[in-house]
Amino acid sequence: MTRRNATLAKRRSKPSLKVATGQNGHANGNMNSNIEMRKRDTPSTESSTERTARVLSSPQFSLDNEPPVIVPQTPVMTTTSFHNLPPSDKRNFLLLCVLYFLQGVPMGLATGSVPFLLKPYLSYGQIGVFSLASYPYSLKLFWSPIVDAVWSPTFGRRKSWITPIQVIAGLAMIYLGRHIGTMMEEAGANGGAGVWNFTYWWFMLVFFCATQDIAVDGWAITLMSPPNISYASTAQTVGLTAGHFLSYTVFLAFNSKDFANRWFRDVPSEDGLLSLGGYLTFWGWTYLLVTLALAFFKKEDRTKERDSIMDVYKSMWSVLKLKNIQTIIIIHLIAKIGFQANDGVTSLKLLDKGFGQDNMALVVLIDFPFEIMLGYYAGKWSTEYGAMKLWGWAFVGRLAAAVIAQFTVMIYPSGPDVPFWYLMTVIFEHVISTFMNTVMFVAISAFHARIADPAIGGTYMTLLAT
Repeated sequence: MTRRNATLAKRRSKPSLKVATGQNGHANGNMNSNIEMRKRDTPSTESSTERTARVLSSPQFSLDNEPPVIVPQTPVMTTTSFHNLPPSDKRNFLLLCVLYFLQGVPMGLATGSVPFLLKPYLSYGQIGVFSLASYPYSLKLFWSPIVDAVWSPTFGRRKSWITPIQVIAGLAMIYLGRHIGTMMEEAGANGGAGVWNFTYWWFMLVFFCATQDIAVDGWAITLMSPPNISYASTAQTVGLTAGHFLSYTVFLAFNSKDFANRWFRDVPSEDGLLSLGGYLTFWGWTYLLVTLALAFFKKEDRTKERDSIMDVYKSMWSVLKLKNIQTIIIIHLIAKIGFQANDGVTSLKLLDKGFGQDNMALVVLIDFPFEIMLGYYAGKWSTEYGAMKLWGWAFVGRLAAAVIAQFTVMIYPSGPDVPFWYLMTVIFEHVISTFMNTVMFVAISAFHARIADPAIGGTYMTLLAT
């Protein structure tokens, strides 16, 4: 096709015959005086053998150098505020925020709130069995090529997975919402024999969320225009953080009778403001409504190009063999060693010293707006300063935040009550730590989105994130 277009362009550059015609192709009687003759290209009489001999005899011809390797251009990003984004990018950014938010809601429950609420029913060992429910999120790389390779051209490459997965997840959450109280009691009955059935339900719910995440990650790098691709990572940070935070910290706070009695009630009560069953039912119906709107009102760009499942697995293996990817993997494996203890233990140490769950809930509630706001600015900074450079700066800052956190634990006051100055110190330490964590996550996600191949976008993004 390219050769034919080149020939046509060559012909148009030569004199041509133009005759003005009327309706139905007949001459209108007014012949244009500017009549030019068209000359057809004269075919070359040079044979292939003569052409080969001529090329070999050229002084520029050499077999000493390797042929040039054509490398796809990485999209050039621009620093653009949200208000200056094109209308299509604004709509797609908000859509990604909603999809990532929906993904974060059940994940916050499965990895945070539910294990905490299971403490009255199960031992620590049995709660450890329930932690298996979060494994699909870590193992999603194994079926991500299927999500990239199998889809309906009529319905859309990513909607073919997102729509049915969210419908199933929504129905599962509605069912769990109606039976969650009984299921938690049965999980702890007979020495915790029912924990496996309870874990199975949440394992399947997390599996649906992990599959939806593969499809949304692949869609994100094509929904946003190449210059504004960093907003895909911003949407992921804002959406996942908000959903996880709402289902973990906010839900536990409003589910706690102590928090409700202290801050919202004049007359104490034995129940919190929110129940787990009502929360699950509400978000189950929200899943169904959002999915319905997505199916009917969002049109996905159609494409007929696809690879087989085996081809995508081979592509994934080829990506894994790239030296730069292996370097990134090594960095990801060792990067969190310096501050992992701070992330996992500081809050527990404060609670052990008597800081109180109500105070800790207040600290995290204050921290949440900062996390959302900083996620937006981190996306802009990753474009302005470079994603990996920003990640490096935040890495150093996160190490410093870990030192500040240890100092905060060391100066815990000896009195029975928590003074106001110490509460402000904990809030400051938590905001600094969250700030550095958010900047690192947004920066590395923006880098992943920038280098990922859209042809296998879900697999590529999942590989780098996993």
